[in-house]
Amino acid sequence: MSARAGGGVVARAIDPHDFLELDALLGEEERAVRDRVRSFVRERIRPNISEWYERAYFPEELIPEMGGLGLLGMHLSGYGCAGRSAVEYGLACMELEAGDSGIRTFVSVQGSLAMSAIHKFGSEEQKREWLPRMAKGEAVGCFGLTEPAAGSDPGSMRTFARREGSGWVIEGSKRWIGMASIADVAVIWARTDEEGNPVRGFLVPTDTPGFSARNIEPKLSMRASIQCDIELREVRLPEEAMLPGAKDLKGPFSCLNEARYGIIWGSMGAARDCYECALKYALGREQFGRPVASFQLVQKKLADMVVEIQKGLLLALHIGRMKDAGTLKHQQISLGKLSNVREAIKIAREARTILGGNGVTLDYPPLRHANNLESVRTYEGTDEVHTLILGSALTGIEAFR
Repeated sequence: MSARAGGGVVARAIDPHDFLELDALLGEEERAVRDRVRSFVRERIRPNISEWYERAYFPEELIPEMGGLGLLGMHLSGYGCAGRSAVEYGLACMELEAGDSGIRTFVSVQGSLAMSAIHKFGSEEQKREWLPRMAKGEAVGCFGLTEPAAGSDPGSMRTFARREGSGWVIEGSKRWIGMASIADVAVIWARTDEEGNPVRGFLVPTDTPGFSARNIEPKLSMRASIQCDIELREVRLPEEAMLPGAKDLKGPFSCLNEARYGIIWGSMGAARDCYECALKYALGREQFGRPVASFQLVQKKLADMVVEIQKGLLLALHIGRMKDAGTLKHQQISLGKLSNVREAIKIAREARTILGGNGVTLDYPPLRHANNLESVRTYEGTDEVHTLILGSALTGIEAFR
């Protein structure tokens, strides 16, 4: 419908799903990538996600399908990877997380963490051995950085790799490691007995004696995903297991920034799904003889949601364009992750209130998204960590220690 604006001008109807007409900012291929992933989510994830979440089941059967769509390591080039742009990868993350954060997390762990580590820092032999299979979904990777006593402070990691003969022996523990119990290879970060005890990365096939992974259960969040404890007990590796290109914490941090970038987009996918659910519900639900959407307080909630989603999408797109241009700084990634996840949680919780009591059931997605986003808010850097990264960038003063 049209509405008559001030001065007698007839305005076109606003699309409540693209209020600022942001589609016009995307190229044809970017929209095509987004639409392919959206169709995959609609056909393969939405019909099943409530059951998967309730059962705490990760759908491993989707892994080769995601590989076939080019979603695994899609922003990497060569070795069977799709070589897509940062914006295209972000759009894919947004659509996947509109389905569920757990599914987007798999793509992030596989591509932005494990595959990125191999692609950035691996030898040619390591890249050829692992990347083509991981891109197809024939092999799964995980990324072992976080430890039970070293979450936000990876500089305090205790996992240690010592030289023994011509190889290495690793001892230590990791916690909250996505996909570790189904992984074929683990990227393990450990301090070494080299001069200065630098942190190094190692490729550990998960069938190596001394490696074990145990699912963390039960969880109230990310239930359609897998997070694990890892134990490494006298894990013996050859010299060529080490990633030759990484020799301090800048290595794993560069991979974390890839994952954080995807979260900037993904969180807005979850927020959009909550908003669209709340809008549809409010238009169809009647109370006091009229649609809930007709009440001022409900309209305010919906308006606040769409404002923050549109702002968040503009932020994600701008950061994506900067990444594609090679001008993006890690502090700018922190700003995007901090802002978009924080707002996405608010939107999910507010959407639940529009659904009333029905909103606490798995018939509707907002509370599932809200629970998942609590994990997204914590991993790849907490609010506090990203706030201090911004504070350091603004003042030039490091406040972590």
